[in-house]
Parts: sequence; structure tokens; C-alpha cells
Amino acid sequence: MPYYPERRPDPYAEEQKRIAEAAAQSKRRRLALVAVFSLIIVYSLIRLIAYGVEYFSSRETSQALYELYEEPTEVIAAVPTAAPTAVPVTEVPVQAMSTPEPEPTQSVYLPPVPYPDNPDWKISERFRKLKKKSSYIIGWLSMDALEEAVVLKDNTFFLTHDVYGKKNANGAIFADSGLNLMTRPYTIFLFGHNMKSGNMFGRLKKYKESAYYFKHRIITFDSEYEDGQYAVFAVADINTEPGTPTYYNLWSLESNRIDEREEALNKLLSRSVHANMLDVQPDEQLLVLVTCDHKETDRLVVAARRLRDGESENHLTLPVR
Repeated sequence: MPYYPERRPDPYAEEQKRIAEAAAQSKRRRLALVAVFSLIIVYSLIRLIAYGVEYFSSRETSQALYELYEEPTEVIAAVPTAAPTAVPVTEVPVQAMSTPEPEPTQSVYLPPVPYPDNPDWKISERFRKLKKKSSYIIGWLSMDALEEAVVLKDNTFFLTHDVYGKKNANGAIFADSGLNLMTRPYTIFLFGHNMKSGNMFGRLKKYKESAYYFKHRIITFDSEYEDGQYAVFAVADINTEPGTPTYYNLWSLESNRIDEREEALNKLLSRSVHANMLDVQPDEQLLVLVTCDHKETDRLVVAARRLRDGESENHLTLPVR
């Protein structure tokens, strides 16, 4: 049997083995990272495509409804498909004996105001056609390049659905679920997403710019019962969390007490980016546009009041300084 001399031990064998294992492990990690990044890229592309599809779907819907809204129509007498919700009766609290009672002709509460030109709630043919497309539609908002139907259901559904009730990340512009249209509402809250594309309320932030504010300070909001033009009087960044420096209670603008409403207006005006731009009184009708901003509890608020008789865009009533 032939003899084979013993192999001399390789002093680098273990080190080479460790190097090979480390290289293999590093390669596996690289392949895993490539796979993860590939999945992220694919997912991002899918989401980007879906976002684009939903954006264009949202714009097509808005354009189709706008064309329908702008068609020449004739106002006809018609009873609404659903009568407005009755206005809740608020009892006046009994005041303490030491508190002087108001003058007999002066009320501390805002009285209900029927629609001056439409006491019987007649809906124009224009809105009747819109409501055939979507029963959720109760108004139309026009401002700058924005032309959008306004819908009403609850305060969450239209964050993720369009005016037809179809899933869409752009959502829709919707009125606060507590809106009562039986009489002219003193405060109308409208909500919408702050879309980076500028869709919905994505352009509201431009109201912080003085040039834009003065150019687009007139906003039109037509409800199914009356048309209306409003002039912006406040643009404010607020926070909805009590205790924060910019906290503001939006719902305080809904108070039907004149003194509480005046206090709420003064607080909002004190937070406005633009100061002393327009006279506003607690008994006037307000249109309040609200969108998200930065943090979850941050809000951008653009508040406007209905134009007074004799006012126009170039002739607005300024506050007394």
C-alpha cells in the first residue's frame, strides 16, 4: 500500500472558512435588502398609480357635476325629498336674582331666521338634478379654481369616499353632520382633505399669503335652499387639543348665545394671520372651512361671513380701528 505523507496543517484554513461564511452571510443580507427594497418600490408604484387613478377619478367626478351644475335651469316649486330636521328648542336658563335681566326688546339668543327668498324650502332644478346623481349633495362651493359639490352624512364617511359614496382617498368636501337646514344656519362648517395635489382643500393654505387672500377673499356657497356669497375675515392655524398654545374650540362658533358667539369670534380673530381685515358681528351667518395641517390635531381654518346688503368684493365693511 503506497504511503502518502501527512498534509501539513494550513494555519489560514479556519480564517478562510470564517471569511467565506461572512461573505456568504453578507450576500444573503444584501439579497434580503434588495428583495425588501424591491417590494417597497413595487408597493410604492402601486400606491402611486392608485393615487393617480383616484385623483383623476375625483377630478372627472367634480367636472361632470360642475357641468351639470352650470347648465341653464329654471327654478320650480318643489317640496324637498326629505324635510329638514326641526330646529331644537333651547331653553333660556333661569338667571340668578343678582343678575339684571335683559331689556324686553333685547334677546341674549339668536332668533331662527327663515330663508328670506325661500320660506317654503323650494329646491331649484339645478340642485334637483345634482341630487339625482347623489342624494348626499346639499350644496356647492366655489373658490379660486375650486368647484365642488358639498355633501352631508356624518363626519367620517367622506374622508375616504367621493360624493357618490365610492371609495376614494381624496374624499369629498362635506358639511358638519349637525348642520340644520330648516332655517338659515348661523354657522356652516365645511371639511375637506389638505391634498398635496391641491385637490379638495389643498389650496386653503394659500390664504395665509396676503396677495392670494385679497385676490380670492370672496367665496360662494350655495345650499339647496339659497345662494350665498361670503367674504373671508380670518385665516388661522389652531389646535383642537385643549391645553396647547394654539388651542381653539371650533364648536364655540355654533353657540346661539350672542355673547358667547362674540367671544368665540374675538378669539378666532386674535389668532388670524391677517388682522383687522373685515367687520364681523355675532348675528351674521358664517362659513367656516376646515382642513388638517401638520400634526393630527392641527387645523387650518378659513372663516368668512355672508356679504351684507349693498356690499361687494370692492366695497366691504372694514372694522372700526
